Amino acid sequence: MHIDYSQFLHMIPEVTLMAMLVIVFLADLFTAPKSGVPADRRWFNPLVCVMFVAHILINIFPTEAATTFGGMYATGPAIGVIKTILAFGTLIVVVQAREWLQRDDTSFKEGEFYELVIATLLGMNMMVSANHFLLFFLGLEMASVPMACLVAFDKYRHYSAEAGAKFILTATFSSGVMLYGISFLYGATGTLYFDDVVLKLSATPLTIAGMVFFFSGLGFKISLVPFHFWTADTYQGAPTAVTGYLSVVSKGAAAFALCAVLMKVFAPMVEYWQYMLMIVIVLSITIANLFAIHQKDLKRFMAFSSISQAGYIMLAVVGDTAMGVTALSYYVLIYVVANLAVFSIIASVEEHNGGTVDMDDYNGFYQTNPRLAFLMTIALFSLGGIPPFAGMFSKFFAFMAAVDGAQVSTTLGATIYAVVFIALVNTVVSLYYYLLIVKAMFIKHNDHPLPAFRSHSNTKLALAVCTLGIVAFGVCSYVYNWIHAATLAGM
Repeated sequence: MHIDYSQFLHMIPEVTLMAMLVIVFLADLFTAPKSGVPADRRWFNPLVCVMFVAHILINIFPTEAATTFGGMYATGPAIGVIKTILAFGTLIVVVQAREWLQRDDTSFKEGEFYELVIATLLGMNMMVSANHFLLFFLGLEMASVPMACLVAFDKYRHYSAEAGAKFILTATFSSGVMLYGISFLYGATGTLYFDDVVLKLSATPLTIAGMVFFFSGLGFKISLVPFHFWTADTYQGAPTAVTGYLSVVSKGAAAFALCAVLMKVFAPMVEYWQYMLMIVIVLSITIANLFAIHQKDLKRFMAFSSISQAGYIMLAVVGDTAMGVTALSYYVLIYVVANLAVFSIIASVEEHNGGTVDMDDYNGFYQTNPRLAFLMTIALFSLGGIPPFAGMFSKFFAFMAAVDGAQVSTTLGATIYAVVFIALVNTVVSLYYYLLIVKAMFIKHNDHPLPAFRSHSNTKLALAVCTLGIVAFGVCSYVYNWIHAATLAGM
């Protein structure tokens, strides 16, 4: 059998990630601390960060559309942008995780953390580039299994082991549901190739059931209501760095994948999945906002915030247009910098104050740590959609993409406008609960506020990058134009 190795030239993102994985594995293997002899590996985190920067620079430039390995793997400018955004988010997570990884009970597992993160990102890349349901499922599992290990990374502290168990059980169940749906689609069309399925697909009870099961399985990964029940417990129990990674990079990859499959494979059934998606969006945004108001644990608070944000992310897909793909990619990019800024501050406070994550402990935070309080406020304002921060622009483009081409005179168009109106009202609700944290930091009195502390240099770097993104990505039109040009080239 002849193998054309030149096909790997179309898989540069995956090839570079594999090279990174091998380098990190060998570096960890030969420099691991010996029993009773601590090892000085201050170079380890910078090495991984430099490799991630090189990975991003290599893959940031648009590539020509191509398919390889019998059409199972597809790439193009839009997919390249998506992978760049995911790698950028992962880089920020790796940077801000250094302070946590230097702790005595985690330093010996530092290499394992990097290996799991890279392996997870590799699986996400395969999932995003899949043009075949089998490769799509394999990519999904390549991302899910290492992610479960990351969630349970601090198995002897807090609720990390419990969170890992809940995550793997729900991930297994959701994967089974998804496979069940894929089997329905295969039974109806006789193929698993995306390009062939769309040619043979029609709205029958079998294909509708397959679409619903597939959507349900991926809905678990994105934490859409009613598939969200694992989210709060898992986010609370996982290490904070992992929670940030799970909330933005993992969620973003699943959202990209769902968008691609809905638009590419289920195009003949667009009216069915549009109504289904709109129902889920309204439930996700509304229910998550109502539950977030009552949360006192900041990680659980951000879990419900992420469920609500998932609804806004998928709102961009409702219009089924190229603008929707652009808006979704842009929204995820803005969500990455804003959400990781919040988690960087939560992680830093947690490390310096005995694991503090209760909102009440942040009362008077501005008195002792004014800079962190200010940066937290900027990030929360962006998540809430307050101008002039980038979050306002991302929500605006999501709303515009949803109503693009919708006619109020039709039932579908009127429904889309109603969903966008509900999402707009919920933006006000979300702003209320984001301001609860701002109120705690700046207004609520506390006789014994959290003591002043100096953040780790890596935390400062991560916050600087995130804050720059929050401020610049909204007003710098080049970012949106770069994403939109890649989307149009890939359509």
